[in-house]
Amino acid sequence: MEAGTSGLLLMERAGAAVAEAVAARWSPRPVLVLCGPGNNGGDGYVAAVRLAEAGWPVTVAAARDPAQLRGDAALAAKGWTGEVRTLAKAEAPADEGVVIDALLGAGLARPLEAGVQAALRRATARGAPLVAVDLPSGLAGDTARPLGFVPQAALTVTFHAKKPAHVLEPGRSLCGEVLVADIGLPAAARGAAGLWENTPALWARRLPWPDARSHKHKRGRLVVVSGNQWSTGAARLAARAGLRIGAGLVTLLSPLGALAVNAAQLEAVMVHPFETDAELQRAAAEADAAVIGPAAGINNATVLNLMALARTGAALVVDADALSVFHDNPQGLFSVLDRDDVLTPHVGEFERVFPGLLAASAERISAAREAAVRAGSVVLLKGPDTVIAAPDGRAVVNTNAAPWLATAGSGDVLAGFVAGLMSQGMDSFEAACAGAWIHGETGRRFGPGLISEDLPDGVPAVLRGLWEGR
Repeated sequence: MEAGTSGLLLMERAGAAVAEAVAARWSPRPVLVLCGPGNNGGDGYVAAVRLAEAGWPVTVAAARDPAQLRGDAALAAKGWTGEVRTLAKAEAPADEGVVIDALLGAGLARPLEAGVQAALRRATARGAPLVAVDLPSGLAGDTARPLGFVPQAALTVTFHAKKPAHVLEPGRSLCGEVLVADIGLPAAARGAAGLWENTPALWARRLPWPDARSHKHKRGRLVVVSGNQWSTGAARLAARAGLRIGAGLVTLLSPLGALAVNAAQLEAVMVHPFETDAELQRAAAEADAAVIGPAAGINNATVLNLMALARTGAALVVDADALSVFHDNPQGLFSVLDRDDVLTPHVGEFERVFPGLLAASAERISAAREAAVRAGSVVLLKGPDTVIAAPDGRAVVNTNAAPWLATAGSGDVLAGFVAGLMSQGMDSFEAACAGAWIHGETGRRFGPGLISEDLPDGVPAVLRGLWEGR
């Protein structure tokens, strides 16, 4: 608007985008448009006009008399010449109709008023799909948290760029399908500075592909530290994942007692014994990247082994037990990390290393960003809405995780993916982003019945797609 585009023109584009999205998904049928008192309601009036002009039977119900509106919303409302009912008289559309929620949008800071909530409940009582303009009413746009009742949307049409509520849970699930419509805003007008949805567009150009001169040492040397003989599977999963994602030489560093178990289960992944942290340091001296933590044990040996790996200069992926073991001394962990290292906690491990930070933060993005600053390294906060944050403030939210990934060992594979990419020279933040996306895409493609052992073998198909899409 400062550059000369009128607010009404932006509203016209937004409302038209909503109408087009509805028409693209459903055949003409009764539509109930619920219009709020502000610009979100103005978008609703425009959508109502466009759908009515296309022959759809449209009913409008408003939270405020159109004559009382101000600004661009008032101008948009004048375009609607049909009846405007009060919210109290809004009823669910018959015959499998559609409800458009243009009531409150993203600026809400308090729960819905009783009349608004009742109108939304009545409007969707017959099961009509709800299309939200910008956000379902009652959902906080900046935190993704419901402020009381929030209707479940089948489709959310937002504009220019997604907001945190479109990518973080539980907001993401409440939004249903999310469509981002271009209404002519410049790229510099992004809302949350430095926040992106994790897609290959962010990192695919920097994936480390081999060429004719490549050999196994040039493609990256990765080491993974195994647990004791009763806890070896997690490290093998990470090692196999690193090998599958392209690391040229992967070695499992194994305590002597676990050597035979590991050797019997591995082929292309090499196995090297160690007894002390000094021996571990020597064995990892030439490594480009290392994974420590999967089933490593919450004991002093894990602390010493982590310190030994830190002295090698290898880029570290610190996971699982190697995080939890520092629950009484997070600064001890942070003191040996640098910007090339990646921490991969789930929520419980995050709480142990960054106590109280999640509860004190508005949402997971802020928490992960602050954690990255405290640790001085990349933080990958796992979950259905995995957040990857760097100490310089960059942050992405990964949104392609499939529910089938909720299985034992899945996180160990993710650690291997990230470290395998790091070992090949990929920037740690981008490696974490790529590893998380590839992990999610592999799980999505496999579908029901997935176990963690399936994930490394599913990677070649995903990598092929990325290779062919260059």
